[in-house]
Amino acid sequence: MHPAYFETRFKLEDPHPSWPSEFAILTAYETTGEHWSAERNSDADKELESFLKAARVWLLRITGYSPITNHCEPGWAVALPFHAACDIGLRFKQDAIYFVKGDELTVTYCDPSRRAPV
Repeated sequence: MHPAYFETRFKLEDPHPSWPSEFAILTAYETTGEHWSAERNSDADKELESFLKAARVWLLRITGYSPITNHCEPGWAVALPFHAACDIGLRFKQDAIYFVKGDELTVTYCDPSRRAPV
């Protein structure tokens, strides 16, 4: 797995008082190692947002960023089961997703090598 996944931090525009006990963090921006135009990234993000809103689940904007490279990428914290979140990650051309269960944050591939948190 690319080392950048392990240095990622997350920030919110506004604090949120209530979080589900399990949720995924998904993005639709360029996959690590690829280079997409700003327009393509924005279009993919809007498509993901629409897809998630149609599912009528708890949803919150969250931005992942690297404190080392300053790269940042908006995404979505979303209350979905682990395997459903991985499947959506694959649909939106992602290598990996983050998943929170209780107070533990994990990162996993979306493909069949995915590993559900214990």
